[in-house]
Amino acid sequence: ANTSDLAVLWLAAPVTGILIQPILGQFSDQTWLRSLGRRRPYILVGAICATLALILMPHATSIWVAALLLWLLDGSVNAAMQPYRALVADVAPENQHTKAFAIQTVLVGIGATFATALPWIFLNVFHMSNQTTPGQVPFTIALSFYIGAAVFLGANLWTTFMSQEYPPENLEKWRSNKPKFNLWV
Repeated sequence: ANTSDLAVLWLAAPVTGILIQPILGQFSDQTWLRSLGRRRPYILVGAICATLALILMPHATSIWVAALLLWLLDGSVNAAMQPYRALVADVAPENQHTKAFAIQTVLVGIGATFATALPWIFLNVFHMSNQTTPGQVPFTIALSFYIGAAVFLGANLWTTFMSQEYPPENLEKWRSNKPKFNLWV
């Protein structure tokens, strides 16, 4: 990408977060599926979409394709992570919320740091080549995206299918006590 085009890429993440997180938070508060519960459907769909974006990203043919994939990736990560935070609050005892959120934040940080370090590890530990033809993404970068996609999907699938959400005791009463969707709340 040209340096002058990078601002478009940098705008994708904050704009997407501002738009998606409150809307998905509101929707996930009012969802209950018998098979997946309240938060897990959003985590699952977000993880699948983010995985697809990560796999396609190294193959972007232009700055605009890369920007669209980045927007899809960021929106999908937001779709997975906002309900993830709410899931922690839903299933952890109230006196453990602070500790649970801290652990979640540390684990996300470790994952992000490791993902950022993967290309360096490939070059300096495994001595893989970073040489490529002009206009092509080096294999070490593409491999980093693929490994990130696999780990992200695996972690979210584990959470989706191994965590237990507790249904409201009376689903109709629960639904009647929930406020109707209001975008401005």
